[in-house]
This record gives sequence, structure tokens and C-alpha cells, in this order.
Amino acid sequence: MPINILVVDDSKSMRSVIKKVLQISGFDLGDLYEAGNGQEALQVLQDCWVDLILTDVHMPEMGGIDLLKALKADEVLKKVPVVLITTEGREEKVQEAFSLGAIGYLKKPFTPEQIKETLTKVVGEEYAAPPEEDFDGCDF
Repeated sequence: MPINILVVDDSKSMRSVIKKVLQISGFDLGDLYEAGNGQEALQVLQDCWVDLILTDVHMPEMGGIDLLKALKADEVLKKVPVVLITTEGREEKVQEAFSLGAIGYLKKPFTPEQIKETLTKVVGEEYAAPPEEDFDGCDF
């Protein structure tokens, strides 16, 4: 069964890069949604079911940490796995995100292989097919 993913980042170009990497990664994808901040993500989640959220930490209006807090407060949404894809590297911020329910962390810049490896751990091998394209030399 395909997985639906919500990509949350204030950079439209970064959302596009992440979505493209997901599409060429070999994962069995359903719908790919996007939001420019945590508030927009919560609006998407009102109307759409997702199996995974990939979010940045630093965004205007509502950042990733506040998004995690909002998800944790909701009985249904708190069960959706969240992976951080961010430039944030301070240990205390990363640990705060994990304490609020994040289950993965990727630091920008990332490689397509890193995304695939992290998501395979999160969603399982059954969703990860071998990639059709070679990622050598790609980093984002």
C-alpha cells in the first residue's frame, strides 16, 4: 500500500527537492502534500491523511517544534511519524524534538541515500524498492 507524505518547509525549492528525491527513491508513494510552515501543515492534516511528516524546524508562523507540540496534543495525529529535515544541529533542539515525538533526523545538506536510509527505518523495507536512478554525487 502506498504511503502519503507531508513535506513541511518554508522554502518552496527545498520542498520540491525533497519531493523529487522521494519520487526517485523507489518508495511506494501515494500522495505527496506540502506546507510552508506548521500552521499550513495542520490545515493539510484536517483534510488529508498522511503516513509520514517530513518537517523543517525553523519556519515562520509555526516552526517544527511547535508543530510537534500540536501533533502530540491530538489523539490521532500524535501517532503519525515525524522526521526532521533541517539545518538545526544544536543537540538541545534535536533532543527536544525527539522528546516531542520525532522519530528521525536528517541534517541539511543531505543526500538522497540518507533520505532513503532514514525513511526505510521509519516506514519499513516493504515500501522501499531499489532506486531506478543512481544518486552518486547528489546532495541537497
